[in-house]
Parts: sequence; structure tokens; C-alpha cells
Amino acid sequence: MLTHYNVVNNGKAIGDCMDLSTGERMMIQVPMFHCFGMVLAMTASVTHGTTMSPIPIFSPRKSLACITREKITCFHGVPTMFIAMMNTHPAFEETDFSHMRTGIMAGSPCPIEKMREVVEKMNMRDICITYGQTEASPATTMSKTTDTLEQRVATVGLPIFGVECKIIDPETGVELGDDEPGEFCSRGYNTMKGYYKMPEATAATIDADGWLHSGDILLRQPDGYFRVTGRVKDMIIRGGENVYPKEIEDFLYTFPKTKDVQVIGVPDKVYGEVVLAEIILNEGETATEEEVKDFCRARIAKEKVPEYVRFVEGFPMNEAGKIQKYKMREEAVELLGLQDAASIETA
Repeated sequence: MLTHYNVVNNGKAIGDCMDLSTGERMMIQVPMFHCFGMVLAMTASVTHGTTMSPIPIFSPRKSLACITREKITCFHGVPTMFIAMMNTHPAFEETDFSHMRTGIMAGSPCPIEKMREVVEKMNMRDICITYGQTEASPATTMSKTTDTLEQRVATVGLPIFGVECKIIDPETGVELGDDEPGEFCSRGYNTMKGYYKMPEATAATIDADGWLHSGDILLRQPDGYFRVTGRVKDMIIRGGENVYPKEIEDFLYTFPKTKDVQVIGVPDKVYGEVVLAEIILNEGETATEEEVKDFCRARIAKEKVPEYVRFVEGFPMNEAGKIQKYKMREEAVELLGLQDAASIETA
């Protein structure tokens, strides 16, 4: 349950970080039934007098045409939207990005290499990253247009105005220091009232001191900026080693043939879990599983090297454009014949 106080103030703080004004023209291609469209786009625009150009259903070609036609200065998207737009030829090459300035990449972990591409190819020199969750209205941290490029592409920024943030050990609840990954918690005006008619679920998410527990693994750098490592539930435990999918995804984006990639854990009889990488290749490219593994073996620790590599055409997503990793896991178990390993009961 979110209040007007939650949403309006969060939208205002988000627009401030983007340096929005009455001179901006925002294309809204993210759905308004979701916090991304409703708060980061619509409410941020309303609180700053920004012109809105909504698109009912995401289409790379329609979005690119809108950018040229309406002289768009900013827009938001999940990483897969930006990737789809940059790979829409020849429409992308014909798009006029000369008016473009800012926008937000969020909704899923943001690949550093793709962020740099967006800055360079789409003229989004002031692009920002927002991190949060619907229960927090949704923004808890955000980078600003005044931050350095490195801070804006490699971190999710500082605590947003009026919000406290901390990192804790998810097992003990003890607060951790800089460069120690743990569960991200936030507290402030933006925290939801609770889950509707679900007091037990609310109490499990918001503790007695008002801290909202995200279920996400982040770390705070010595300069105060936060970086996302992964989700508690997404973390892969391979033979006792904690492996964070986002770290491997960021690395695999440096493989020259990669267009998009997602990493998940799949069951294994020996290690409990092992790494599976699903890769969408750039148009016209071909690659082998062994080629990808060799690329990894030469550069990353052995426990992070994918046991399996699949080349796919796309990923399962929900209506908001978020990738559904649990569906990827279910499909992989079937396709790779891992039913026996998946059926092993663990404590």
C-alpha cells in the first residue's frame, strides 16, 4: 500500500536527480501500471512540468520514431529495451538523438558495458540509474546528472533525498562496513504502509525499527555509492562458494559476440548448483559453448565459469519487461535433463 505522500515526494526527488525542467520532453515507454512508469516517469514529469509523450506498448521502432518526431530529451527503460532499440536497424541509424540528454536505466541489474554504449550511441550523456523496489515507492538510491560517468554507469548512486540506507548480514542482521556485500535495507518517507491485509508478510519485510528489507545483495563503496551484486534468492552456491550472477553477466557482456545475457544457477548432484549462462548473440554472429567457456577460463575464477552455455533468441519476461529467472531455471532443468539433481532435498 503506497500513499500519495510516498509517491509524489519520491517522484519529485527522482526528477531532481535528473535535473528535469519545463523544457524537457519525456518519452514514456515503460508501463504506467508499474512504479517505473507511474513514479519515475509520470510523477517525476508532473512535479517538474515536463512534457510527456507516452507510448502504450513498447516497440523499438515506434520509440525510435517518437524520439525523432517529438525531439525527445529523456526516456526510461529496462536494459532489454535499450538493447532492443540499439539493435533495430536501420531505424536506429536514422534516429535523431541530437536533443537527447538524460533518462533512467533501471528495473533489472544494469550492464555496465551497455550503459556506456547508451551514453555514446544515444547521446544520453546525463543518464542515471535508480535502484529500489515497489515497496519503497520505488526509489531508494539514485545517481545524479552531476555525478561522474563512472559513478553513473558502475553504481546505483547515493541514498535518495530523505532516505536512510544500510547493508546488513542477511543471516545475523549485523550492519556491515564498506565493500562488504550484504542485504540492502532502507528507511524513510517512501516506505510503504504495508501489504494489503497481510500483516505477517508486512512484519517479515519491515522490521520493528522501520527498516525495509529488500532481499537484494548490494555493497557500499568507501565513497558512499552503492553497487548491486545480486538477489539473495538469485545467489548461486556452488560447492560452498557464493557466486553472484550479475558479476558474471557484466563480464559476459565483454564477450564481443554478446548482445544480451542472463546467468542463473541450475541444480547439480555434485556441487548443489552450477552456473548456466543464456546468451543472445549479435545479429549474424555464431559461437560455440566451448568458445564462451574458454573466454571465461582465461579471465575469471573457475567457480564462476559457466558449466552450461545456451544460445537463445530471448528471455521470459513479465508485462513490465522484467526477466523471470525462475522460468529460465524451470526451462533449463527440462532441456538439460537435470530433473534428478533438482529433486534432491536439501536442508
